[in-house]
Amino acid sequence: MVSFGPAGTVFGDAVTLAASAARTSSGSGSPFAMENRVALRLLLDVTAASGATPSLTVTVETSGDASTWRSAGVFAAKTTVSSERLATAALDRYVRVSWAITGTTPSFTFSVTGEAL
Repeated sequence: MVSFGPAGTVFGDAVTLAASAARTSSGSGSPFAMENRVALRLLLDVTAASGATPSLTVTVETSGDASTWRSAGVFAAKTTVSSERLATAALDRYVRVSWAITGTTPSFTFSVTGEAL
């Protein structure tokens, strides 16, 4: 359910597409059913990064059937502790995040959370 706050601020339903965890290889999160929602406001929060030339790229993906995925948005590549916000719309029935981790013995602790509108 979408609600309105002060000065017309829109608040959506809380969503976690990737819980905070240390990750050392590429992967993807579980599909999230958008139901009647059509947009996301997300925060990528990288709280730890290590390894030689580590790089993390997180992509928001969407699908009509939770099987065939297409990109709906990409966060800028991260190499150190940082955070970034991303808003995306025109989403299909399901969304998830996938991540690519490269480097020599790379490790990233990160989460992707936000609101579904």
